Amino acid sequence: MSGHTVPADISGHMLDLDEDEDLEVFSKNTSLTDEGPVPNSPSSMVNQYRLEDDEEQQDANAKDLFISVEDPESHITAIETYIMYRVATKTTRSDFDSSEFEVRRRYQDFLWLRSKLEESHPTLIVHPLPEKFVMKGMVERFNDDFIETRRKALQRFLSRISEHPVLSHSQHFKVFLTAQDLAPHKKQGSGFLSRMGETMRAVANSVRGVKNRPEEFDVLQEYVENFSNKISSVDKVTQRIIKEQREYLDELRQYSSTYSQWAESEENLSEPLKGVASCAERCCNETEEQIQHLSEVLVPALHEYVLCTETLKAVMRRRDNIQAEFEVKSDTLASRKSDLDALQDEVDELAERMEKSNSALQLDWSRWRNTMRADLKAAFVSSAEKNVEYYEKCLAVWESFLVSQRGESISQRD
Repeated sequence: MSGHTVPADISGHMLDLDEDEDLEVFSKNTSLTDEGPVPNSPSSMVNQYRLEDDEEQQDANAKDLFISVEDPESHITAIETYIMYRVATKTTRSDFDSSEFEVRRRYQDFLWLRSKLEESHPTLIVHPLPEKFVMKGMVERFNDDFIETRRKALQRFLSRISEHPVLSHSQHFKVFLTAQDLAPHKKQGSGFLSRMGETMRAVANSVRGVKNRPEEFDVLQEYVENFSNKISSVDKVTQRIIKEQREYLDELRQYSSTYSQWAESEENLSEPLKGVASCAERCCNETEEQIQHLSEVLVPALHEYVLCTETLKAVMRRRDNIQAEFEVKSDTLASRKSDLDALQDEVDELAERMEKSNSALQLDWSRWRNTMRADLKAAFVSSAEKNVEYYEKCLAVWESFLVSQRGESISQRD
């Protein structure tokens, strides 16, 4: 079979998050004083990680399509409220009529693009879109945080397509970036009955299953299932950590307030009590920054790959459907003598299609896995850096308080 094969030991490269491991404790900096600055995370830690810098630089130099999603605008009609985004494109490709384009797109347009890409390339991994917003106890549907989060996700979606060696050259993608009005293009395509027939065949193939799936795709299937379980667990645990840190932040603020009130009624203990209150308040600020970092950096990266696993499962199902249809036609050809030529042509066509699908998925799988590892590694490293910075700052706060209190005790004894 042509194309790159998936290594047999692919499961050994997965994110191993099942076992608990001891965490290495960083030694504290004992030279911190009240007058000294709150320490930043050691720059040497950053220098220990290089996420394929040379390869990224080469990719940046070879890039010929630059897309930005900006300037969200709310549109209110009698029946709906939606957000329009400005999609600006700059390119040096010769197949574009101009070097710059600017269009307005809403979320439904992005859905149309993704469905067309999946329809045209069923065994390529199309990056997922952000989920539809579900209104649960929210006062305002399109608040600023939600709009900005979605804008970043849509930007990432288009960037991933623009970097893909096949999808970036799709005619549907070109239309999405350049056509001022998508309505005429949305009307094109197969009719309802044709789509219904394809859906029924896909369901039948799915129920029937495949007889002899290639071993490399069995390995890939197992990897995807395990990765899905692990990344979903990490995502849920991270969400729980953020929730608990928010609860801790609320209690820490009450803690600070209590010491401030106590200081007002205890004249002899006023200064140390105020010092404790101040330290607690400064730790509140650091905790709030830590929560914000987790929410804006780690959670989006994790949840994005939770959605990616669903995309991968769908790609695997479509590949299996192609093989199942091929097997059915092959069985029919073996049992039939009439219409031999017509069936042989269909079998040959499906064999070629299956070969291309297998090759396309293998190549795209390798590319997606490298990207996934780089993204998650960057998110984990950033979060680890922030954790070190957070605890060093809090440590410095309390050490400065101890230094001030010890100095005051010595002065009182003198």
